[in-house]
Amino acid sequence: MVENPAPRVVVITGASRGIGRLLAQKLGAEGAHVVVNYKGNADLAAESLADVTAAGGGGVVAQADIETPDGIDALFAVVDEHYDHVDAFVANAAAAAFKPVSELKLHHLDRSYAMNARSFVLGAQAAAKRMPAAGGRIVYISSYGSLRAFATYAALGAAKAMAEQYMKFMAVEFGPRGITVNAVNGGLIDTDSLDYFYNKVPGMAPIASVLEKLPLQRPGTADDMADAAQFLLGEKAGYITGQVLVVDGGLTIIAPPFWSDTTGALHDAVFPPAH
Repeated sequence: MVENPAPRVVVITGASRGIGRLLAQKLGAEGAHVVVNYKGNADLAAESLADVTAAGGGGVVAQADIETPDGIDALFAVVDEHYDHVDAFVANAAAAAFKPVSELKLHHLDRSYAMNARSFVLGAQAAAKRMPAAGGRIVYISSYGSLRAFATYAALGAAKAMAEQYMKFMAVEFGPRGITVNAVNGGLIDTDSLDYFYNKVPGMAPIASVLEKLPLQRPGTADDMADAAQFLLGEKAGYITGQVLVVDGGLTIIAPPFWSDTTGALHDAVFPPAH
């Protein structure tokens, strides 16, 4: 008789909503046990875990502010209380101030680093120590501010770029242990964060003016991002490491002059007139 293998244990930061929550549910459908990390909203975290169990998985919630080293310790204390190993770690939680560089204060810089870069390094260290001899997976959820400069995104984009570089160094150092380390870099993804950026940041350009320039002319979805992360966490990505998988509808390959700004026959060559 062949015994059923133990379920995979996956730790996801910021898993009470958005991309993290959807990824947790998708992994639950694979039978994984997910450690649903959250900072403040216990009800949302409980709902996220309920999604995981309803999909066929299991897991626990773990309240911890990963912006602090003590929070990372608290998160993995919960992990150790319930599991004897970790198979995968997903650094999904993020936060920053959206301001011009000239207006960034010391606390903005410190928080952006602590939340988006340091928590990834400390979390990956802790997860890797708990991964079995067969290896594991680490995925960082990034965004296109690491690749391109645009209004008010300096603090977050620079921290994401730092984390992506750490990801590459981790891939080299953790590789001999069978641990792959990759990143998913999202463009305009239709989540609460996108709504805040385009509708709550004073003076921000209208999102329609940006979307019309994208090759795919629409925002991405949390599903698009979660699917990419799920792939990198899976068996079929076993020989992929140190890479940034860009999920942006073509955003980072375009440059002015934009096709949407052309006119006449030239415009019609790409955007045929509606019949």
